[in-house]
This record gives sequence, structure tokens and C-alpha cells, in this order.
Amino acid sequence: MNERVLIAGCGDVGTRVAQRLAARGDTVFALRRSATPGVVDGIGWLRGDLVTNTGLDTLPPVSQLVFAATPATGDEAAYRAIFLDGLRHVFAALDVDALRRVVFVSSSAVYGEHGGDRVDETTPTAPLRVNGEVLVEAERWLAAQAPCTISLRLAGLYGPGRTRLFDSLRAGAASVPRGEPVYANRIHVDDAAAAIAHLLAVPEPDACYLGVDDTPLPIDVLYDYLAALLDAPLPGPGVAPAGVGNKRLDNARLRATGFDFRWPDARAGYADLLRR
Repeated sequence: MNERVLIAGCGDVGTRVAQRLAARGDTVFALRRSATPGVVDGIGWLRGDLVTNTGLDTLPPVSQLVFAATPATGDEAAYRAIFLDGLRHVFAALDVDALRRVVFVSSSAVYGEHGGDRVDETTPTAPLRVNGEVLVEAERWLAAQAPCTISLRLAGLYGPGRTRLFDSLRAGAASVPRGEPVYANRIHVDDAAAAIAHLLAVPEPDACYLGVDDTPLPIDVLYDYLAALLDAPLPGPGVAPAGVGNKRLDNARLRATGFDFRWPDARAGYADLLRR
């Protein structure tokens, strides 16, 4: 059946989700602070601010919700404002009893240090930074609000417009830990959007999924590969990224729902970006 879906915090990922849902015939509303209200390409754009709770009093009735907001900055106050206050504001504005499915876009930052071991949805959360702590709190609050809520914990996003890594490699400013594998976990932004749309339609979903591709790569392997593609200098030796934790994220649960990745290996995804 066609659904009525609200995407709250409709930035890059949310817009890609909205396009997919509109293409499959759902009625889609996209909420953004800077939106120009109106229907464009089958998407109904709404203006509203999740943090200040302005413009939310006229939200349309919906059967599904995607919360895909991003904080204004990386500090604790911004995270709490969007993921705790903003989430509560949306729920207060909607008929929660009418919601048949909620997807909360979370992050693998909820996990801690695992020394390169495999991590899946059963691994206890142990955030290393406040961003992960706030997301764990938001996930737990959400799980108590509606009967069918899903947290999708995304790995590091890459894709069109996300060129900072390329710029750093070209400038010779990148460094990587060498000697002992420290893993990078990635997902292409199009695969992230596809996973969100997919989970809205899974008949009997689990409460949590990891959104990550098939191929956790040691950071030096990934960066050296990209440097060669760019004809850039190899990154120098450095330390592991602070506050991230060394782990290999496992996507078996998402795969088991029938989801298929367009870019199962970030090397191919990044290479495609460079070709474009």
C-alpha cells in the first residue's frame, strides 16, 4: 500500500530518501527549516524548525516518519537540541497512534573501542564521545514512544559533494595509522538512502540495523588506494582518528532483509565519484 511519509530534517540523505519514496508512489512530505513550501517533483516541501518548534503545528497526518536531521554543530548542546528536543517536538505534533513505522537515522558513533573486532547490532553501546551518548539516549526515548521504531546506525557517509578527503589527499595533508589495522567503515549516501526506504517496507523489522557496506577497510589501505587514483602523494604515518574507535561493522542483519548494496566496497564507490 502507498504510505504517507514525513521526512523530518530533510537534508542530503533525506532528500534522496524522499525522491525514492515519491518514485514508488508514496505521498511524501519533506520538512526543512529553509524549505520553500510547495510540491516539487512529487515531494511536498514544508518549512519548519525542529529545534525552535516553529512551523510544526500544521504537519499533515502521516503513517510513517523518517527522522534524518543533522545538528548545526558538533557540540553537545547542538546534538541535544536536534536529536532530543527536535524529536520530541515532532512527536508532539503528530498523531503517534497513526504511525505504523518510524526510522531514526542514528550513527555507529554509539559504539566504543573494539580493537578491530567485529561489531553488530547485539554489541553493547559504549560511546566514546558525547555525540554517541546523545544518540543512544534518543534511540531509547524513541523506542518507548511508538510500537514499530527502527534505529539505522549509519557508518561514515561518502558520495557526491563530500570531497574533503579528496582535497586532503591532493594537498598531501592526510595521514593514516600504519602497522596495525585501524578500520574505516563507510556507506555511500545513495545506499544509505536506499536502506532507509527499504526499512520502511520490511514486513517485520528488527529494532536496530547497521548501515555499512560489505567491506570494512584499514584506513591506510583505503587512503593509499585513493591517493593512487588521484595521483596524489601517499598519506604519511599518523594516529587513529580520535573518538571513533577501531571496529569492523557487520551488515549481516540488514543484508538478511533482502537489501542489496549498489556500492558494497567503498573503493569502487569512491572511484566512481572521481570518474564523474
